[in-house]
Amino acid sequence: MSVTLTQEAGGRILLVRASGKLERADYDNLVPEVEQLIQKHGKIRVLLELHDFHGWTAGALWEDIKFDVKHFNDIERLAIVGESRWQEGMATFCKPFTTAQIRYFTDDQLSEARQWVAEQ
Repeated sequence: MSVTLTQEAGGRILLVRASGKLERADYDNLVPEVEQLIQKHGKIRVLLELHDFHGWTAGALWEDIKFDVKHFNDIERLAIVGESRWQEGMATFCKPFTTAQIRYFTDDQLSEARQWVAEQ
């Protein structure tokens, strides 16, 4: 699995690029950085880019659920940029686990996703 994190807008927007299959260990790196940004800024916005993404291992899914419960109110907007129909379904699946506004964008809509996640 490959996960890269890039802060934008002074850390108020987090760009997460993920490919392969998320594993529990990926959350050991991801969660502390996200929590640091939440502590600093309150609510943050996330742009999640999925390329050749194959989902989660069971351990990673559990870590994701724990994160979602703990930070239910801490993400203001979540833009999911993906390349397959099931990734589009993730936008709907995520809604009960957060108060964030969530939108799905296809790969060719990346600039629109960036604009939406950043707009006031």
